[in-house]
Amino acid sequence: MRPAPGEVLHFSEDPTITRFVPHVAPTARQPEAYVWAVGGDRAPDYWFPRQCPRAMAWTVPGTTAEDRARVLGPGGGERVHAIEYDWLDRLRTTELFAYRLPAAAFRPFGEPVPSAVVATEPVVPLAPPEPVGDLLKLHRDAGIQLRVLDNLWGFWDEVITSTLGFSGIRLRNAKPAREPGPGQPTRTAPSPVLRKPVRRRLTPPPAETSAPLTPPA
Repeated sequence: MRPAPGEVLHFSEDPTITRFVPHVAPTARQPEAYVWAVGGDRAPDYWFPRQCPRAMAWTVPGTTAEDRARVLGPGGGERVHAIEYDWLDRLRTTELFAYRLPAAAFRPFGEPVPSAVVATEPVVPLAPPEPVGDLLKLHRDAGIQLRVLDNLWGFWDEVITSTLGFSGIRLRNAKPAREPGPGQPTRTAPSPVLRKPVRRRLTPPPAETSAPLTPPA
């Protein structure tokens, strides 16, 4: 499921959206109101249930052979996605829809490499939403490794210290890295220690809204 030329995509479990209105998502890190979408290169980031925590990595120019072997391994392809076992059934059963939106209404968002596109005005879909279909098959057909792990954090720690491109979405929903001892904090988000800010790609989640054909009062 990729956008055609002149299009970007918004993925949602809601097939009734007729108009996307800019707003500030509860998880947003910026105060501006946006409509969120993605181009073809980042569309695979959203081939998941909306709330599913996932860690993803892919080769980029400059990825070393050592990091490729360490993270991608012998499974083939240029990209790997990881989820937790607790989300596998939902990955199999979630009905996801793709909205095709006019690319001209959007601008790139994210530094140093854009991870999404955003619009600051309401956007009307170009057509009714399309069912995305079997999410496992979508990964297989795209040649993307899909790993199912008991816990994401070991994989995530390997990814963010590598030379691969990476993205972590809904990681606040992931299981903690370990059971904390008395008085110890539970890890539910990436620690700022040992992170490389210039390569950080924790993608702000595209927000979705179902709105009437006229702006709300």
